[in-house]
Amino acid sequence: MGKHEVCTPKYIANKIKAKGLQKLRWYCQMCEKQCRDENGFRCHMTSESHQRQLLLFADNADRYITNFSKEFERGFLEVLKHQFCTKRVHANRVYQDYISDRHHLHMTSTQWDALTDFVKWLGREGKCKVDEAEEGWYVQYIDRDPGTVAMQEAVSRKEKMDRDDQEMMRAFIEKQIDKGKESSRNDTHVFTEFVRPSEQHKIVVNLKLGTKRDEDMKNKTLVAGNALKNGSSAGYQKDSKESGRGRGEKRKLSALGEIIKDEENKRERINRKDYWLVEGIVVKVMAKCLGDKYHRKKGVVTGVPDKCVATVCMLDSGHKLKLDQEHLETVIPAIG
Repeated sequence: MGKHEVCTPKYIANKIKAKGLQKLRWYCQMCEKQCRDENGFRCHMTSESHQRQLLLFADNADRYITNFSKEFERGFLEVLKHQFCTKRVHANRVYQDYISDRHHLHMTSTQWDALTDFVKWLGREGKCKVDEAEEGWYVQYIDRDPGTVAMQEAVSRKEKMDRDDQEMMRAFIEKQIDKGKESSRNDTHVFTEFVRPSEQHKIVVNLKLGTKRDEDMKNKTLVAGNALKNGSSAGYQKDSKESGRGRGEKRKLSALGEIIKDEENKRERINRKDYWLVEGIVVKVMAKCLGDKYHRKKGVVTGVPDKCVATVCMLDSGHKLKLDQEHLETVIPAIG
């Protein structure tokens, strides 16, 4: 029975049926043919093309099984690497993503009978990290790419350097603490009892208690009395101190000011543009070659066909001129 013609209802129905995944027991790996039911699979088993493939398989079965196993392993690891990278993931989830392609290679044609055997084999070969949990087997891809390995080594070296710096700083702080404890231990004060030479020796305690008003009056009197005597010398000393302080502050701020100035100049050089024309701004015509009719007259930029060329509509006459920015000047509006 021949195949149905393209675009016929039977042809479309067959395509829809063959679109999804079919049962694994009706799939022939040697012929790479998927049958939809048991009758079709039985007919395929008795076909001449299948018999020829079986004869080829019988001649060298180990080679075919090895090739199928390598292809299955390559496809499984590719899905694990590209979709999950180095994350720990359930093995069955990776397998489901792998068999979602209807043209994938089936595990029944490989050297492994079940997914568990294949996962254990990956762990023994060192291609993945595998561990068993209550939910099943989990796999984690080991990336052995030279670029990835070099990046990981660089990260580990940086972490080691940071850890060494932290340890050195911690040792320095501990050393300073020990040094401070030793100095404080050596400077211990010994307190002794106060002893009078004799009973006739008097102890005099002079406590000068005065009000705040008395102190203020005393200070004002001293200032008024010494104003004429020390006026010139005190003024000179005050001016010298202030000038010295000002020079010191200027000297301290000079380095910071230079850094800020350099940063502003650098930012200005980066943001500086050779053109400044934009639509909607008011400009003044400064070209004398256009005559007194347009010289020093104002207009509005209605278009910028080029970065340095603008179309200007004059405010008084309404004429449109195409001028270069060298012949124009910005207008600063009046207050209000």
